[in-house]
Amino acid sequence: MAIHERNEIDPQFTWDLSCMYESDEAFLAELNAAKAYPAKFADFKGRVSTDPAQLLAFLQLDDECDITLGKLANYANRKSDQDTRVSLYQDYSSQVDTLMVQIAESYSWFATEILAMAPEALEEFYAAEPDLQLYRRALNRILDRRPHTLSPAEEALLAAAGDMASQPENIFSLLNDADLTFPDAADSQGETHPVTHGSYIPLMTSADRALRKSAFQSLYGVYGQFRNTLAATLAAQTKQQKFFANARRYDNTLQAALSANEVPTSVYTNLISAVHDNMAPMHRYVSLRKRLLGVDELHFYDLYVPVIPDADMHFTYEEACQIMLQALAPLGDEYLEIVKMGLSQRWIDVYENPGKRSGAYSAGSYGTHPVILLNFQGTLDDVFTLVHEMGHSVHTYLSCQNQPSRYSDYVIFVAEVASTCNESLLMQWFLQNATDDKQRAYLLNHFLEQFRATLYRQTMFAEFELKANQLTEAGAGLTADALCDIYRQLNAEYFGPDMVIDDEIALEWARIPHFYYRYYVYQYATGFSAAIALSNRILTEGPSAVEDYLGFLKGGCSKPPIDLLRGAGVDMSSPEPVNSALALFDSLVTELSDLAEKL
Repeated sequence: MAIHERNEIDPQFTWDLSCMYESDEAFLAELNAAKAYPAKFADFKGRVSTDPAQLLAFLQLDDECDITLGKLANYANRKSDQDTRVSLYQDYSSQVDTLMVQIAESYSWFATEILAMAPEALEEFYAAEPDLQLYRRALNRILDRRPHTLSPAEEALLAAAGDMASQPENIFSLLNDADLTFPDAADSQGETHPVTHGSYIPLMTSADRALRKSAFQSLYGVYGQFRNTLAATLAAQTKQQKFFANARRYDNTLQAALSANEVPTSVYTNLISAVHDNMAPMHRYVSLRKRLLGVDELHFYDLYVPVIPDADMHFTYEEACQIMLQALAPLGDEYLEIVKMGLSQRWIDVYENPGKRSGAYSAGSYGTHPVILLNFQGTLDDVFTLVHEMGHSVHTYLSCQNQPSRYSDYVIFVAEVASTCNESLLMQWFLQNATDDKQRAYLLNHFLEQFRATLYRQTMFAEFELKANQLTEAGAGLTADALCDIYRQLNAEYFGPDMVIDDEIALEWARIPHFYYRYYVYQYATGFSAAIALSNRILTEGPSAVEDYLGFLKGGCSKPPIDLLRGAGVDMSSPEPVNSALALFDSLVTELSDLAEKL
């Protein structure tokens, strides 16, 4: 697919950001007005614990500020991501980040002042100002953090360090998205193909093995040139996480990160343990892939190519949208109307353009509609990505429509459930509409790849991230060699004896942006497990299950995430959803193996 400059793309395939600001001038006007917030917050110091009206006024101002900052950050970051080469929007984003740090510093005293109040005094406040009841859960969350809250001066210092702490991610993003370029790949006929972040996976699905190997070596050859810089960047990320975890008296960085989402660390470690207990099905799948491809050695550049020949599937964007509407029909009319709204109101930025951020995401802020960044290439994966990100967007829309701003911003732990449930429904639709055994086998392979890429691969990422942070916590150096050694060993464990551990794959950690998101990736794996259970319930139980599921999507962060999911019908405090999902994976490997014998 040709890559066009942004101004050459039909506007209907670009997102409409006017729901945030009509122009840069409107953005700058609100940004300048928002610079008054630090002084406003500082004026409340010493008063919120003595007067219930003052506490209510502070919290209402905080809500107003959150809405404004969310919109400012959303606009600046979306503008920057649509072309990372434009320094103007990098500057806008940096200004918003700086203001956020200043505002955080200006009310860093708040938690300490609340913690100094006697419990009975706070109860008297609720009685005197009934509107404060809205904030009871938020205030209770502060009280729960009592062991990790410092003095006002120390809190101010930590808040001031926030801008500095965000730099490892910023540096990685600019290096990865704006500066790195890759040599063209050559196919078996000697023709060249551009290698970009957006084209890499489509190239890896090519039936031309020479092209796959060339693209693989092109990509990792460049990352290899920057291996020490990227190791230093990741080391800086783990060091800042260690600094904040120690400062707040957490046992480790994992506890510090997960406590923010009210998720016990046992969920993380149980996930890794459950996957390790179920490595045999993964090794069976790798063996099956090697056999079906008919290769003497299976390499990592053989992982994405379909193992069922002549069943490749390609789609226009318009076809992908129609399939999405049909696949999500079991979720009911209320859900589908929001999807149609997103399609008609230009929520989606569809195609790749030079400088555009790689990958895909959904982003939203209170008071605006969500938006979706894609780099659509027409593959089956791209259809799943569209449905995945729409799951996030509908979740955001329903949460913002049904919760006050204070509780509208759901945590990531539940976010991946909403997106992956859509993917599971899409796969069920594809399997039901398969035209023959060959296409069904192709789809089964794709489903297995979802398991491999989401449940096994993301758990491997989670284990790598944990090991990298543990090295830093132990005072060991996080060098490129150390990181490559860890990553190489994990690949050997996860993929088993039938996979050749290519030297290049030991560098894969260097290109994963999620390692800068503080223990983020495990939630893909837990979310996938929960989504398999929920989609099955929706398809088998119908309206009652849909009602429970929509209630979950509308819940925002009004309850702890484990409780929200339990209300939808899945208990993630138990390893049962992970084990059940892996049992399904095992059965799918058997079905594909049997079906392949008939073809």
